[in-house]
Amino acid sequence: MASTVTSKSSRPGYGQLLRTRGAWTFLLPGFAARQPFAMLTLSIVLLVQHTTGSYGAAGAVAAATGVSMALFAPYSGRLADRHGQRAVLLPGVLVHAVAGVSLTALALAHAPLWALFAAAVPTGASVPQIGPMVRARWGVKLQDSPLMTTAAAFESVTDELTFVVGPLLATALCTAVDPAAGLLAEATLTLVGGVLFAAQKSTQPSVAAHKHAHVEHVSALRVPGVRVLIATFLGIGSVFGGMQVSLAAFSQSIGEPGLNGVLYGIFAAGNMLSGVVCGAVAWKTAPQRRLVIGYTALAVAASGLWTAHSVLVLAGLGLLVGMCIAPSLITGYTLVEGLVPAGARTEAFTWLSGAVALGQAAAVTVAGQLEDRLWDGAGFLVPTAGTVLALATLVSLRSRLTTRPGGRTVARGVGHRVPLSVD
Repeated sequence: MASTVTSKSSRPGYGQLLRTRGAWTFLLPGFAARQPFAMLTLSIVLLVQHTTGSYGAAGAVAAATGVSMALFAPYSGRLADRHGQRAVLLPGVLVHAVAGVSLTALALAHAPLWALFAAAVPTGASVPQIGPMVRARWGVKLQDSPLMTTAAAFESVTDELTFVVGPLLATALCTAVDPAAGLLAEATLTLVGGVLFAAQKSTQPSVAAHKHAHVEHVSALRVPGVRVLIATFLGIGSVFGGMQVSLAAFSQSIGEPGLNGVLYGIFAAGNMLSGVVCGAVAWKTAPQRRLVIGYTALAVAASGLWTAHSVLVLAGLGLLVGMCIAPSLITGYTLVEGLVPAGARTEAFTWLSGAVALGQAAAVTVAGQLEDRLWDGAGFLVPTAGTVLALATLVSLRSRLTTRPGGRTVARGVGHRVPLSVD
């Protein structure tokens, strides 16, 4: 991939990005509010597996949470575009906290599986979409600034940092304190962090701006390129879900359950580190081509996971797979800028984050069944299959990711206009 390392003359870097006026007012509470997201699935898996003794049941309940989040997230994003982030976020975090506590109580009471599913649905549906909201706020601050790609990389690194800290925290709470401690902490942190983020009213995108714009409100899903990115992000979700269940099962099989958080943290650390590097490079290659190349590397790396039978080998492969994820995520989010009008940008981001959640949910379910029914480590076949299928879709439909000069979308029915930059 042709690239050159950035300098002050080629593109502003992280230092200038973080000096953007008012950025810290939403970055700090945004980080606190998105942290619990990385704890949710693993906390559910560890709690339900403890109370039922089955990774299949644990994966299914976690999957119900992921599916409901994937289905409701885009509507949450659309409502935030139309009515403001605060109006959507405050009731959402309240519902999420209540639903999370209810799910915990039902699991501890050994309630039937259908009752756990009933509580998992509102828990997932009410997950706050903090990442897309933060990206939308960057758009308000930066607009057409050359800092856009740097902001996309910074947000990916922030996301991955939560996936380093979150699994470690969830594992520590569930194994050292109580199996229910992880999910209870997740619900509490979501409520507190969400309220703090919603309080930052001055940096949220203006709703009034869209009311006076002569642009029809349309769904971001009507953009062909967004649909291709959704398929791509589904494959990334399969890596997250497959790794979570399979690493937990592997750690349990060798009698070291606490090692799960460490192994997953190594995987997420690779993701975070590659995101830092990706944001520090001035890429000369077109983003569409970068996405295909980066995703090919991800599929190849994920294909070796099921062969690992030792902690060191698994840690090394996990690090490599993690390093291949961030470039694909960053490039995908960057492509949204040229594909989607500003008035549907938050919704587009939530479709992508929802796709990751849906892929994760499916992977958690399938990987859990494979771990229960086949050999230890069979769940690692899920990331392999997910990324290979997504890569095939991406390669065959990559022409739909092309944007017109000036960042105008070529999507039919969306309107040809220059969108405000978001990521």
